[in-house]
Amino acid sequence: MKRVFALVLRAAGVNCNKETVEALNIAGAYRVDEIHINFLRKNKKIIRKYNILVIPGGFTYGDNVSAGKILANEIKFLLIEELKRFIKEGNILLGICNGFQVLVKSGLLSMDEKNNKQTFSLIDNDSKRFECRWVYLKVNKDKIFFKNLPDIICLPVAHNEGKFVTNEISEEFKNRIALKYSLQNGEIANGRYPFNPNGSLLDIAGITNKEGNVLGLMPHPERFIFDVQHPNYYNLKLKNRIFPYGLEIFKNIVKYI
Repeated sequence: MKRVFALVLRAAGVNCNKETVEALNIAGAYRVDEIHINFLRKNKKIIRKYNILVIPGGFTYGDNVSAGKILANEIKFLLIEELKRFIKEGNILLGICNGFQVLVKSGLLSMDEKNNKQTFSLIDNDSKRFECRWVYLKVNKDKIFFKNLPDIICLPVAHNEGKFVTNEISEEFKNRIALKYSLQNGEIANGRYPFNPNGSLLDIAGITNKEGNVLGLMPHPERFIFDVQHPNYYNLKLKNRIFPYGLEIFKNIVKYI
């Protein structure tokens, strides 16, 4: 069996790195390293040692320009060629919440990835407030991240700039939608608050690249790796209806590698 090496990127303001490391370890990665962006800038080729790279959630550089923008620029101007190589070789790149914002604003996850041109964005929630809640999500069954998961899963969100917007709506784009905000019964939220917590276009909660090995999502899978983390744990346990969906996402990417 191939040994899986995972890299969790650190930068000023990241605050979900430890949970992400724990999730990857439990999921079966052989080795998980936290590496700071400053080290990567000076040692770019170290990325080639890894099969999985995760940009975790948080508020990198305080989101002082816009969410994820400063880290996105560091990647765009200093690491983009190494990351393109990483993706082309079939490795996994996962951006969670702030990491999703970074992927979008660096151009790594857009309709014009070839030119690193940003064609999507994540902007202020329609509610004009920080949204921290559990949401239901309708899963688009792909070959990597959501394999063997049910059609509807639940995960927590925690963000201020999570509204997905774009002018690039095509069939190719729609095929890349990985997750949509929904109701518990599977009905799409259709922008209804709080089921869609931010007002995202087409209720988008996550998208992939065309090849399917890069995923950006606003919900936090690393915050649901134990069943006891669910706020309704005891009731669901009695009904035998609880399952840590976040952990399964991490298991899927490790198994894929």
